[in-house]
Amino acid sequence: MRLVWWCVCVVLLACLMSVWSEGDPEGSCPVRLRAVGGCRPEDDDCSVTLALPKLTLTLPPQWVQLERGLKELRSAVAQLQRCCGGAPDQAQHDQPGEAHSPGDTPQTPRGDTPQTPDATRPLAEMQQKLSRVTTSLRNARVQISVLQGQVGQLTNQSAHFLEAAAAASRVQNATCSTHCPSHSAPQFMVVPRDCSEYSLLGQRSDGIYKVTPDPRNGTFSVWCDMESYGGGWTVIQRRLNGSVSFNRSWAEYKRGFGDPRAELWLGNDLLHLLTKAKDMVLRIELEDMGGVREYAKYERFYVANELLRYRLSVSGYSGSAGDALHFSKHFNHDQKFFSTPDRDNDMYPSGNCGAYYSSGWWFDACMSANLNGKYYHKRYQGVRNGIFWGTWANLTREYYPTSYRQAFRTVKMMIRPKNYAP
Repeated sequence: MRLVWWCVCVVLLACLMSVWSEGDPEGSCPVRLRAVGGCRPEDDDCSVTLALPKLTLTLPPQWVQLERGLKELRSAVAQLQRCCGGAPDQAQHDQPGEAHSPGDTPQTPRGDTPQTPDATRPLAEMQQKLSRVTTSLRNARVQISVLQGQVGQLTNQSAHFLEAAAAASRVQNATCSTHCPSHSAPQFMVVPRDCSEYSLLGQRSDGIYKVTPDPRNGTFSVWCDMESYGGGWTVIQRRLNGSVSFNRSWAEYKRGFGDPRAELWLGNDLLHLLTKAKDMVLRIELEDMGGVREYAKYERFYVANELLRYRLSVSGYSGSAGDALHFSKHFNHDQKFFSTPDRDNDMYPSGNCGAYYSSGWWFDACMSANLNGKYYHKRYQGVRNGIFWGTWANLTREYYPTSYRQAFRTVKMMIRPKNYAP
């Protein structure tokens, strides 16, 4: 039985090869497929009989599908030949085992157009163009890689150059405002962002220096404390003798007032620029009329922009003066807006703390600290509108309105980058 099946398979394979190569299934093979029963051969589920000389076999319906698929494949090949300009596949001319000399012309299959050099020329030209484009893209990729490497090297060299320039540069102190040497040509100068960078450049003397925390907003002068506690401090507020009134408007607190060499408020806009450029530490130094000196240090100090009403962010207390900025739940200056006598942004519902205490500050409702209060040269009575630090020693013995209020001789607020290392 196995031998019979092998014979059937060989005959079928020979007939299929004959059909494929000759293109005409009629008369090329004695094999015939006939439908069984009343169905038609076109039906997919129709069983057929295979008739061979002296042998008839019943085959499953898949044989009909196979024959139909072969016909569709022949039709697709013919369409592909027509789409390529009527030129037959070279494989149909040069069959395996055949060879043609340059002067020979291969036989043309029936129904096909003879192949000419003009018919294959467009395809060859397109292949050449595609090859050239591929080569160009490969070369461009290599060049891009080389340029990226060069850009990286230039970036590193620029960074090293700027660091070297910053280390070698010395910006002239602002004290030369009246006797500065004239220069006939522009000079390149690196201006530090705050006083700490002057300290890192070797400056060790207190004085006025020019800083540029944000180049888009220009350069301005500040007082730098280069001697206290490692130096590098930028002074933002100072009270010395009451020569400058701190009962000012919103616009004045915005742009700053006073003298950097004496009493001053640096300005809320500049406070925002300085604290935005780096993470800043705030140090507050106070001295009362009795000569007692204390300090408060905060590891985080930030002032928002005017759109956010210069909101204060302060935390991380250490020191000896007490944490008056976080006195209690009801008197907490952290995350409070700035208020002035003409701009009420405080938490007090019945009035303006800035107007009541004659100063600008980050009031709650109203305060446990106010370093911009009125300067008193001695202890005073009445409304507590002077310089005030609510955790100062002996304040618990003050009873409003009969007892005297504590007065302060000096106050200084200064900032420095958190990562500063003297």
